[in-house]
Amino acid sequence: MDHVVRVRGASEHNLRDVDVDIPRDAMVVFTGVSGSGKSSLAFGTLYAEAQRRYFESVAPYARRLLQQVGAPHVQEITGLPPAVALQQRRGAPSSRSTVGTITTLSNLLRMLYSRAGDYPPGAEHLAAEAFSPNTVAGACPRCHGLGVVHDVTEELLVPDPTLSIRDGAIAAWPGAWQGANLRSIVTGLGIDVDTPWRRLRKKDRDWLLFTDEQPSVLIKPERDRVDHGYHGKFWSARKHVMHVLADSTSERMRERALRFVRDAPCPTCHGSGLRPEALAVTFAGRSIAEVNALSLVEVVALLRPSAEQPEESHEVAVRICADLVARIDVLLDLGLGYLSLGRSSTTLSPGEAQRLRIATQLRSGLFGVVYVLDEPSAGLHPADAAPLLDVLDRLKASGNSLFVVEHDLDVVRRADWVVDIGPGAGEGGGRVLYSGPVAGLEEIEESATSAHLFGRSPRFEHDLRTPQGWLSLRGVSRHNLDDVSVDVPLCVLTAVTGVSGSGKSTLVTGVLAEDPAVHESFDRLVLVDQRPIGRTPRSNLATYTGMFDAVRRLFAATDEARARGYGAGRFSFNVPEGRCETCQGEGFVSVELLFLPGTYAPCSTCHGARYNTETLEVTYRGKDIAEVLAMSVDDAATFLADVAPASRSLETLRDVGLGYLRLGQPATELSGGEAQRIKLATELQRARRGHALYLLDEPTTGLHPADVALLQRQLHQLVDAGNTVVVVEHDLDTVLTADWVIDLGPGGGGAGGRVVAAGTPAEVAASSGSVTAPYLARRLAGG
Repeated sequence: MDHVVRVRGASEHNLRDVDVDIPRDAMVVFTGVSGSGKSSLAFGTLYAEAQRRYFESVAPYARRLLQQVGAPHVQEITGLPPAVALQQRRGAPSSRSTVGTITTLSNLLRMLYSRAGDYPPGAEHLAAEAFSPNTVAGACPRCHGLGVVHDVTEELLVPDPTLSIRDGAIAAWPGAWQGANLRSIVTGLGIDVDTPWRRLRKKDRDWLLFTDEQPSVLIKPERDRVDHGYHGKFWSARKHVMHVLADSTSERMRERALRFVRDAPCPTCHGSGLRPEALAVTFAGRSIAEVNALSLVEVVALLRPSAEQPEESHEVAVRICADLVARIDVLLDLGLGYLSLGRSSTTLSPGEAQRLRIATQLRSGLFGVVYVLDEPSAGLHPADAAPLLDVLDRLKASGNSLFVVEHDLDVVRRADWVVDIGPGAGEGGGRVLYSGPVAGLEEIEESATSAHLFGRSPRFEHDLRTPQGWLSLRGVSRHNLDDVSVDVPLCVLTAVTGVSGSGKSTLVTGVLAEDPAVHESFDRLVLVDQRPIGRTPRSNLATYTGMFDAVRRLFAATDEARARGYGAGRFSFNVPEGRCETCQGEGFVSVELLFLPGTYAPCSTCHGARYNTETLEVTYRGKDIAEVLAMSVDDAATFLADVAPASRSLETLRDVGLGYLRLGQPATELSGGEAQRIKLATELQRARRGHALYLLDEPTTGLHPADVALLQRQLHQLVDAGNTVVVVEHDLDTVLTADWVIDLGPGGGGAGGRVVAAGTPAEVAASSGSVTAPYLARRLAGG
């Protein structure tokens, strides 16, 4: 039997008619620089085709319930087994999704409490769903299972108590006619609208802000406002805010109302989301809410059968506990012991979420499946990467194939087979440079992966800088940082290291980014994180960097545009004058299908250009505005070389390795790493003076070593310009280029949160208590 997946004529995205044979029952790693086409082959072609075949076997009426992927651009694929994708998605946007629900551990825990919990005397038995905040049977009636309530406070509703009601003391009330109407009603109720708020009686203040009463008051005619009398209905500030949030369709009004609302733990269930009956049931002396709040390490210690357990111990409890412990042990192997079952999935990093899914798959017992993984080592400390590779080996040993998109060279070295795509990104990539055992890649001269894997690429060298002062933080306590004191050197590059969950991001993006004392020490503070640059397709690379303004002005300055009276606004796809009205400037339209899920198709009027015909008739150097937006950054840099504002922006994007992106690439299509580098490029192009503090959270995540080298140069240029740069980082090559290293740990969660070592990379590498030290020492020695 031929154990090979044969791909013929793959042309998805930038792939150039790729033919490749990939072995099954092996760990195959897809490598190449960012944007070369790795994901287009692994996910866009192989996984998409496996999904398409699966969906064809499903009844049409059931297909619409499944999230489908389109048919890939490929002539033929043979020998492809069913596939499971484990992608780096952000946690599910639902606040009801938790570590427990992702891993299905919550189901077992609820069963344990239902079947083997200690009930109060006389309490009736509860079904397992009564221990879930996501069911009617279990949800707290006050907060509906969310654990938080949204409510207003006097401080938010009345930010300035020195003002009178007439002067706008109740900021939450509407303005214009409605506001004047409410003031007239308050006057009719006998409350003085000209007295400063703080001098009103407490009883009147509370009534105005919080009452549910809605008395109707006769408003007499007023000069300049109303010609005849009418009955006006009173709305308290809280009732008005809640009414807007519940019923208003205006996004602007809702956003305004949210300014007066604060989230607080539900006073009824104390944040657990559960009914009192469920919280009264205990196991090992703890309620289910208390167990959900423990770290996984603590949960295992609680559930693992101990020598003291009586022989007649509940058989159901023993069996469920054993299953829970076995499942959690896999998570502990993956370095996730610091997480809790109740932790919201929205707070997980993409790497953490993917490792949770990998652990769940390991217990699923599937056989003969292709697992397609997206950079499983991303965001992992080298100490956590080794157990991950062991888990992947176990998946392979169970009779499965692993197709892994990866940049980490240690993972590449462990592969049975490597498919290297390149040589460049975007149009400069899309070719298979090599497909075979790892050792053979050394012969491929044009491969950037080969150069870094076999040590042919030069390392970034620089002299260690001397700190020009220190920023001292004392007694910091947040999350798992407990009374930590740390000194951050100024005018140098500092790398903050440590295992996953040790407190690195808390220190940098939490404490340093938000501490007022830190802000006062610098002229500017710039936080460059991996959050999206926009949440809709209307936000794109060109609009975010500000480059699009310069491009629109170029088109508006052409003779044709001036003759037609078109201003720069005409060339925006967000305004009615210039955009295609069929698709409202989106470039695509939603197509509703009867038995299949709704899908998107290019707009039949503008064919995806987003603009109307008249706007596209205006050209600059033979290109219309849609054609310019379709250019890659590399192509646009040549086309707009003499347009200073655009050229500077394009060059900085190329400097951080983003030359392959399209100018009009929607924000929704960008990875977290790409979004972070766009923010960095936008910052780099601003010629600013003064001493700035730059904070970056794992900027090398998702980057090929060749792109990491580009990024390192940019970070050091920022320092050379007189700024302070602090990066959270796992990439050892980047850590070695730093002037100073702060290592947190020694473990994750409760076992972390302390400064284990601080000093130059060489000093930290020699430290005895640091988990990072041996890996750093090995890399320093050339390993």
